[in-house]
Amino acid sequence: MLFIPFIVLALIIVFTGLFTVKQQSAAIIERFGKFESIRHSGLKLKIPLVDRIAGRLSLKIQQLDVIVETKTLDDVFVKLKVSVQYKVISEKVYDAFYKLDYPHEQITSYVFDVVRAEVPKMRLDDVFVKKDDIALAVKAELNDAMMDYGFDIIRTLVTDIDPDPQVKIAMNRINAADREKTAAQYEGDAQRILIVEKAKAEAESKRLQGQGIADQRREIARGLEESVEVLNKVGINSQEASALIVVTQHYDTLQAIGSETNSNLILLPNSPQAGSNMLNDMVASFAASNQIGEAMKEAKLRQENKD
Repeated sequence: MLFIPFIVLALIIVFTGLFTVKQQSAAIIERFGKFESIRHSGLKLKIPLVDRIAGRLSLKIQQLDVIVETKTLDDVFVKLKVSVQYKVISEKVYDAFYKLDYPHEQITSYVFDVVRAEVPKMRLDDVFVKKDDIALAVKAELNDAMMDYGFDIIRTLVTDIDPDPQVKIAMNRINAADREKTAAQYEGDAQRILIVEKAKAEAESKRLQGQGIADQRREIARGLEESVEVLNKVGINSQEASALIVVTQHYDTLQAIGSETNSNLILLPNSPQAGSNMLNDMVASFAASNQIGEAMKEAKLRQENKD
């Protein structure tokens, strides 16, 4: 019974002297208020009633989001969200714990200082284009300042750029107008291409139509020539044969018109005497042309004889 108090006291001392430190973290041990040591992950032992855990620090990468409102070179107010990823350097846990009480506030102050120094030099459009330059400037400034306090700045990112609502409305209107302009240009190009292609098609159609008409007339002339040759073989001269062919075509045309019920074509003259009159006129014209031709030949021969 006398040993029970000693056993209980020993158990209390053992259990209060043992502690664990999680992975990727560090514990700061003080003895009578003075820094004693830094303990890393695992089961650790401290002197009960003498040593105490002053604090714990995480060695994992942490992220701090800072929202900064500032003004651009073209007098547009804009909010930037800067995400800072940092961690405590394992070899400088002492500096991180004892040199800086509020690291978040310190990092935030440097971010504000850098952003409000860089953004006023840029126009709003340049802020969107050069956001990586802003992030690099923040990282460089933070690294120089926070390294002495035991913090390593892993990366800084400008994750959001939020201009004034009125400016965003104006920017959306400008973008919409540009897109409408581009769409109108494309539509105009398409219409121009259609017009050009249609004109080319019509020109090709006219060319082929003219070629067809020329071929048709060539075949008609060839047929007339053959008809005249056939009539000449039976004793009909060329003038009479031509007149006969014309009269025949005249009556063929009248017959074709009469067979069309919806035709609006009128062939003049179309009286019963039209065929004979046409034949007589043609024979007379052929005879007159022959006489004129003979007279011109005789005049030419007399002139040559005189010379």
